[in-house]
Amino acid sequence: MNLAFIGDGNNVATSLILAASLVGINFAIASPPAYSLQETIIQQAKTLASQSHADLVFTSDPRLAAQNADIVYTDVWTSMGQEAEAEKRRLAFASYQVDSQLLALAKPDALFMHPLPAHHGEEISRGLLYDPRSVVFDQAENRLHLQKALLAKILH
Repeated sequence: MNLAFIGDGNNVATSLILAASLVGINFAIASPPAYSLQETIIQQAKTLASQSHADLVFTSDPRLAAQNADIVYTDVWTSMGQEAEAEKRRLAFASYQVDSQLLALAKPDALFMHPLPAHHGEEISRGLLYDPRSVVFDQAENRLHLQKALLAKILH
């Protein structure tokens, strides 16, 4: 399986690369150079990938990352606490928007994922959440059930 992450090397990208590397999922990430994953995370992922035989690709080209992907994943360009950098980030990530043209580079049956909330016109093109390939709302529902289970476990 090939998972492509397009965007900021943030907490979501970190979790995805470590999980993918652990279980043998090939992972490609495209980020502007100043917003790539932390070097310690890259080294940890490489160690895990060497054991699981996952291939890792680090690039600044979103088209390269999306090629042959089974899943194309993105997240917001500006996370909570980074609001002062919003305009700078919009400029840096302008060519990292996931849209139908980028999805066309993935496998024909590729899925699109996003952890929400999404910013239409920034990291995703308008309407992409409603594309037939989008599983974003199923993803959110599954996260809701997981969070309820965790609360139940913690409270009992």
